[in-house]
Amino acid sequence: MPNNKKTLPRVAYFCMEYGLDNQFKAYAGGLGILAGDYMKGAREYHYPIVGIGIRWKQGYTDQLIDKQGQPYDTYHNYNYDEIMEDTGMTVNVQVRGRNVACKVWKLDRFDNAPLYLLDTDVPGNEDGWITGQLYGWFGEERIAQEMVLGVGGVRALRALGIDVDVYHFNEGHALFAGFELMREKMEDGMTFDEAWTASRNQIVFTTHTPVIQGNESHPVDRLMYMGANLGMKPSQLRRLAGDPFNMTVGALRLSRKSNAVAKLHGETANKMWEHIHGRSEITAITNGIHLGTWVDSAMIKAAEAGKGLWDTHLKNKKALIKFIKERNGVELDADKLIIGFARRAVPYKRSDLIFSKPELIAPYLHDGKIQIVFSGRAHPLDDRGKEIAANLVAMSRKYPKAVVFLENYDMSIGAALTRGADVWLNNPRRPKEASGTSGMKAAMNGVLNLSILDGWWPEACQHGVNGWQFGDGFESDSETELDNNDRDALYKVLLEEVAPTYYDNRKKWEEMMRASIISTKEAFGVKRMLEEYYELLYKI
Repeated sequence: MPNNKKTLPRVAYFCMEYGLDNQFKAYAGGLGILAGDYMKGAREYHYPIVGIGIRWKQGYTDQLIDKQGQPYDTYHNYNYDEIMEDTGMTVNVQVRGRNVACKVWKLDRFDNAPLYLLDTDVPGNEDGWITGQLYGWFGEERIAQEMVLGVGGVRALRALGIDVDVYHFNEGHALFAGFELMREKMEDGMTFDEAWTASRNQIVFTTHTPVIQGNESHPVDRLMYMGANLGMKPSQLRRLAGDPFNMTVGALRLSRKSNAVAKLHGETANKMWEHIHGRSEITAITNGIHLGTWVDSAMIKAAEAGKGLWDTHLKNKKALIKFIKERNGVELDADKLIIGFARRAVPYKRSDLIFSKPELIAPYLHDGKIQIVFSGRAHPLDDRGKEIAANLVAMSRKYPKAVVFLENYDMSIGAALTRGADVWLNNPRRPKEASGTSGMKAAMNGVLNLSILDGWWPEACQHGVNGWQFGDGFESDSETELDNNDRDALYKVLLEEVAPTYYDNRKKWEEMMRASIISTKEAFGVKRMLEEYYELLYKI
């Protein structure tokens, strides 16, 4: 519990998605899971934080696999009235010159700090679709959604009478909240530059993806047409973030301080944005996870006691095997090594790297000595990502007793895998992994990481002690050179260290499981993350 709680600044946390529980389908991936864990940590450790988000009627896609092994997307409407409180408040946002009423709901059912969600699906709204699908569109539709989050979010705080000291934007989606703060100040008589400076002192920002294409931008003309400028001139928008208007650049220039989500990501982000004049400093605050949501407390107790670790893990492993049989009809062998891999389906994460030399891996798959469980979803409009998922499905059909693909990756699959696998595989092209909290969940459950030195893992890895690294942190502008290096390194460590330890040295394996848990349970927990946010980012 923080000291001097009464003196801590009150924070409003803005995020497009929140992964709190599978009953609430308002998340797409890691960004939302981080936000959900952050809100649970705020409640558990009594921090003065409120969340601002959107009540997504259809959530993110349910991505299923058809008979031909191809992913397809399905949507249906959710009714969350039973788990939400109607605040009785409605705020208005002008989108394309038309009034959009935004109903304000409150959610704190999942032991999370208060979360206020905006909803445009109300009678009389011509634009009720805005809060329909999370990340369902680009362009004008995305701007409209982000206006509801940012502009509507600030107006909701005002309507609710919640005084805020710090506005925290988790990704650039929330940038229009900064525009609303500036609009308020300019209406009170400040100049553009004065409003910029004053608002900047209230805002902090978390940047995530280190992939340039993942940082959203819009033509200034489009922002003007949508009304997102809130009275600012085109020239003023260009001063903030250029044309096309880059949302990340705008957030970096409109915040007094920013953070990356791992130490290596801090280095990457500072290099990536070093050319941006007038941006905020980017400090590194490594992500953390909410132990109560993701970690089997029995594994923590066994690790601390130094006994019973394997038997406790075996219960989780058998639960995973049962889970897979119920979902896919495939029954894996509890005595054989199970590798877990669950990631968003995008090329840089290299989901199928382990299959790239079949002459080496195929014998282990044919005899079941290595079993691999995959899960992942592509963005609904990402055909390349869907090809990756389809390829993993094809491998599961080629090796039906050793390779599994679990469709429609969600929190329940993530929890089962990070508790029940023996090894957690991660092989992005370094340095493109921002953090990778699934590896933290695995580590705290005694599931040993086998990972590239990217994201959070360079801070935790003690090779051969609490997990393994491969690739030695090698980087190259040539994807072919990088892939060749990492492929050879993966096979060498997996086949010469991981598998022999699992099958021939159970004592060492248990020691490594214990070291994995003990070395990560506090260092990568949400409590440490929140403490660092207050010390390094929120302090006024």
